[in-house]
Amino acid sequence: MADPERTSPCPGAALPRPGPGAYGGVMAPLPNVPADPHDDLDAYVGLEVARASERARTRGWATVRTLPPGSIITMEYQVGRLNFEVVDGAVRRCWKG
Repeated sequence: MADPERTSPCPGAALPRPGPGAYGGVMAPLPNVPADPHDDLDAYVGLEVARASERARTRGWATVRTLPPGSIITMEYQVGRLNFEVVDGAVRRCWKG
C-alpha cells in the first residue's frame, strides 16, 4: 500500500525523497561578525545625551539609539548598536544591541 504522505498527485510521478538539505544536514556557517567595541557602558549613565552620543561614536559604536522610558522596541541584537534610555536629556540606562 502507498504511503499517504508520499502519494503523488500525478499517477506514476515520483516524489523527491527528503534529504539532508543544502548543507548536508548541518547549519550554515556563521558569518564573520565584527565584535562590539570594548567600552564601559556604565560610564554613559548620567551624561547629557549629545555628549554620550559623541563619546559612543568616537569609541566605535556604529549606531546610537536614544529612547524614552517605556519605548516599545524590537529585541533583535544588532552588533555595533548602543541604546540609551533618556530622561530629561540625560542617559538613565545604556545597553548593547
